[in-house]
Amino acid sequence: MTARTLYQKLVHTHTVAALDEQNILLFCDLHLMNEYTSPQAFAGLYAQGRGVPMPGQNVAVVSHIIPTHPGRIRVIADTASALQASNLRKNCEHFGIPLFDTNDALQGIEHVIAPEHGMVRPGMVIICGDSHTTTYGALGALGFGTGTTEVEHVLATQTLVYRVARSMHIRIDGQLPAGTTAKDLVLHVIGRIGAQGARGYVVEYSGSAIDALSVEARFTLCNMTVEAGARGALIAPDHKAIDYVLARAPDLAGPHRDAALAAWQDLHTDVGAAFDAEHVFDASGIAPQVTWGTSPDQVAPIDGHVPQLADLPAGPQRSSAERAMAYTQLPAGAALAGTPIQHVFIGSCTNGRIEDLRAAAGVVRGRHVAGGVRAMVVPGSGAVKAEAEAEGLDRLFLEAGFEWRNPGCSMCLAMNDDVLADGVRCASTTNRNFEGRQGRGAITHLMSPAMAAAAAVTGRITDVRTLEPRA
Repeated sequence: MTARTLYQKLVHTHTVAALDEQNILLFCDLHLMNEYTSPQAFAGLYAQGRGVPMPGQNVAVVSHIIPTHPGRIRVIADTASALQASNLRKNCEHFGIPLFDTNDALQGIEHVIAPEHGMVRPGMVIICGDSHTTTYGALGALGFGTGTTEVEHVLATQTLVYRVARSMHIRIDGQLPAGTTAKDLVLHVIGRIGAQGARGYVVEYSGSAIDALSVEARFTLCNMTVEAGARGALIAPDHKAIDYVLARAPDLAGPHRDAALAAWQDLHTDVGAAFDAEHVFDASGIAPQVTWGTSPDQVAPIDGHVPQLADLPAGPQRSSAERAMAYTQLPAGAALAGTPIQHVFIGSCTNGRIEDLRAAAGVVRGRHVAGGVRAMVVPGSGAVKAEAEAEGLDRLFLEAGFEWRNPGCSMCLAMNDDVLADGVRCASTTNRNFEGRQGRGAITHLMSPAMAAAAAVTGRITDVRTLEPRA
């Protein structure tokens, strides 16, 4: 039998029909929806008189537009956003699709909710009208984002016309140094291969550094791989991933559990299988990373500097860097450490899980938010919020001067009322630092939760490794 990569195995087991040399009809085990990419799809179903044949394999979440202000009852004040939420509720009720609605106790970000409730399992194909669906590769599931047209097709057929991607292998060995996280690791990789370095590929990660990562850290890694242009990201499920799933999937019991475990044993790349591209990295020399520009690949170590334009290749890369420096108001050669910030945001589908909040709390403990800085912590879901509060993390953050918010996408993309003003510089744990991403004219520096916490308590971009732990 021909040796296959993990990606090829997942595609093979979900192929309903081959359409031509490049395209197949792919079955989707789970389809996640949100309030802003589904309206046109539902309108198409109504117009064609179609139903949803597998409603239980579709799940909807109100996440991007939802306000995160503290309080038990949440009301969406913006009229257009409120209409999106109410329409999603009506559509889900009509077609029998489960919904995490605005005031559901377990509401949150779709890419945090799905795995924490056992919806994501090794070997699945999962789609969503959101690019960060790559997150689920951490559990050995093929996840990717789609457009509105595809959303309608999946609702109507539970299948998708899919162009098969090329495969890329990224091996990362070595031990991440103290103070360096999965967020730093993925920013380093993106910085090396570029924002289009994995375009058209599904990336499979392996190596001792990957093996050492927790499942939540792997979510961060796979989540941000799309920022290198990847169409998917995968990590072969090991005992950590399997234990994570089994702890959250009580329906997998008896013979169902045995069958799942047997099937998952084959979810790895075969010896001799060929990738279309390969990269190798050493994690042992990676320092905490901070973006200096307006693309995730415009990044440097915390002890680094904004590049000199003359050191960049003439053409698009140099032009992009020049525009980014003008937008972020950082001159060529400027040191990143010491750059003053006015806002800190800790949250998002990249870094809004309990492990992320614990890391930030470890830095904040015994300290206070610096004067002139507004700092926010937004848990990724209701379950994360409840767990953090049970551990007393909410009190720690509040006493240190942070805002403790309700779950949601919040300030990741300014589609709600958490928006930065023009010129405000933010240390952010999100996944994108595009122009205007967090507000028109706002400046975003991507970094890990620990680094963002360090910025909050010092009022500037700071190497978290220089802060002594406090009781």
